[in-house]
Amino acid sequence: MKEMPTEGRRVEAVKTTEGWCSLNIFYHMDWPAWRQVDQALQTEYINQLIAVLNQWTEVEAAEKGSHAFYSVLGQKADLHFWILRPTMAEIHDAQHQLEKLPIADFFIPAYSFVSILEASNYLPVEFTDDHPMVRAKLYPTIPKLMYSCFYPMNKKRDLDDNWYMLSLEQRRPLMASHGETGRKYKDTLKQYTAGSIGLDDWEWGITLIGDDPVEFKKIVTEMRFDEVSARYGEFGPFYISKLLPMDHIQNHFKL
Repeated sequence: MKEMPTEGRRVEAVKTTEGWCSLNIFYHMDWPAWRQVDQALQTEYINQLIAVLNQWTEVEAAEKGSHAFYSVLGQKADLHFWILRPTMAEIHDAQHQLEKLPIADFFIPAYSFVSILEASNYLPVEFTDDHPMVRAKLYPTIPKLMYSCFYPMNKKRDLDDNWYMLSLEQRRPLMASHGETGRKYKDTLKQYTAGSIGLDDWEWGITLIGDDPVEFKKIVTEMRFDEVSARYGEFGPFYISKLLPMDHIQNHFKL
């Protein structure tokens, strides 16, 4: 059993550096209703969606945010938008821009997650806030790789397995070991952590992006054996999505 702080002692909280605000939003597609829409009108609605995504691509080119659009595997959802912006107000505007489109009348909300990309002082000292790797995690252009894995997670507060009662000195080596596991996959996966304490129902949202979903299985399996996950991790639903490139969007929605 790990030594816990004495009663009344205040545990030092983790310090974080925040990057862009993040919205993962998932929809079911009302295919039966969409099937009733005239083909010409379908094309018009799809083109309006593409026009918004083209506007977001201009935002991305100006390094003022990023986005990715996916088709979801399985039945948890059909569509997945990941939107990054410098402020929550801009996230709000992007969401409303999307949801005011005529095609959005056929989007049925499935799940959403509001968070902020972050780096923490659990990182090794050489990873300062201006380190290129850190900045790439805080202000990324979302890689347009073929697959995405998103899941929310918490740290436990259960009796002896209470993450929030461990001192910083106890937590740091656990997270360092966890980070070493993640860095084994740096050549095949891009990994992003977004903090959501006070913003959503879970404490973090994790995104993995790569061309081979087998790598998702491998990294999550290996990380489950890290003490920080095995003892203190709690995990929500996993959403696996396939990228929808711009030139595939028409065919994706056409019936």
